[in-house]
Amino acid sequence: MMSRRVRSSGLAALLVAFVTCGAATAGGDGAFVICKKQRYALCATARCLVYNQVAYCACDVKFGDSISLPFTLAEGDACAVDKKGFGNGYMLSTYSLPSSVRAGGTQALYTCPGDTADGAYAQCDGGFCFTSTSGRRFPGFARKLKANQVMCSCPISVAAPGAGPGFQIVGPYPCQQEFFANCYSDVANTDTGSSIYVGAPTGTPRLLTRALYGSVPPLNHCEMAP
Repeated sequence: MMSRRVRSSGLAALLVAFVTCGAATAGGDGAFVICKKQRYALCATARCLVYNQVAYCACDVKFGDSISLPFTLAEGDACAVDKKGFGNGYMLSTYSLPSSVRAGGTQALYTCPGDTADGAYAQCDGGFCFTSTSGRRFPGFARKLKANQVMCSCPISVAAPGAGPGFQIVGPYPCQQEFFANCYSDVANTDTGSSIYVGAPTGTPRLLTRALYGSVPPLNHCEMAP
């Protein structure tokens, strides 16, 4: 079992602050940017391979509106960087609400408790994704990626019990208690070859959904049994 020390990305720390302080607006306070009508990678439901301290996640290619932290470069913010990737072999991972976690869907948000969860998860907002991987095989994945999938490289966050609100990952619905094993480091860790899921501090999916759409529809949600 790995150490319980905190090893969270800067993005995860920012999201914890946003969730804790309730800074949920987009644009007005500069916290987020909304990318309008463009191609992006949606990683919110993705499973990832850990290799040399980086998570490689099989994400879905989407088109439409999405939201992200700005991640500004000389080329512009995340929206501008993503747009420049068209025809250049890459795109960015940004967020929109996966239809599969809406009420009636086949997936749910699983909340890993902040007081005990010490597992690793991938934080993919702003991750670079490579179009050359679509429809190809990638180490750690038994099947080829689908034509509408790309592999994205994402930083890894590791939860520290008692140091934050916990985190949420997406898993099967109806709820399966055994999936909560992915909240803990004996299953979800930073060892090369490990399998982890994309996640975010608890409350982040709802925060981003509200910032993007203005409201949050009913979602499937799973809590750990006492």
